[in-house]
Amino acid sequence: MVVFLFLAGSVLAETRVYFSPKGGCENIIIKELAKAQNTIEIAMYSFTSRPIAQELDKLRAKNVKIRIVLDKDQETQKYSKSRYFIQRGYEVKYDTGAGLMHNKLAVIDAKVLITGSFNWTAGAEHKNEENLLILDDPTVVKKYAERFEYLWQKGRKGTF
Repeated sequence: MVVFLFLAGSVLAETRVYFSPKGGCENIIIKELAKAQNTIEIAMYSFTSRPIAQELDKLRAKNVKIRIVLDKDQETQKYSKSRYFIQRGYEVKYDTGAGLMHNKLAVIDAKVLITGSFNWTAGAEHKNEENLLILDDPTVVKKYAERFEYLWQKGRKGTF
C-alpha cells in the first residue's frame, strides 16, 4: 500500500493505493464499505464478487441506502451479481450509453471514494493486474458523486 497526503485548501486529504493480483483489494473494499453509515453509490463495469455482495447485504440490513449502476452487459452476464441484487430489492440500473460503462467507483456517505481499474470480480483480485485508489478529498469525491448521479439519471431500471 502507498499512502499520499495532500493539503487541499485547509483539508488534509488522503489517497491510499493498492494493486492486484493478490494485493488484498477485495478485503480493502469490504473494510471501506463496512464504514458506511448512510449511503453507498456504486458504478461498476463488472461485479461478480460474492464477498463484496455479502457485505452490501449486511449494510443494507442496517438501512444503508445502496444504489448500483452497471454496464448493460451485466444484465445477461452469467456470473454478474445484478440478478442477485435485483431479487433482493436493491436499486439497480443499467447504463444506456452506446459504448461500455467502464467506470469502477463507489462513493461512501459522500465522503470517501473507491476507484481505479479494479472491477469487483474474483479475476481482478486473483489474476489481473489492477489498481485501487481510496480517496477522501472532498473536491474529488464530489466530482465522482456528480458523475454517479449523471449515470443514475440516464440509467434504465434493472428488472429480473
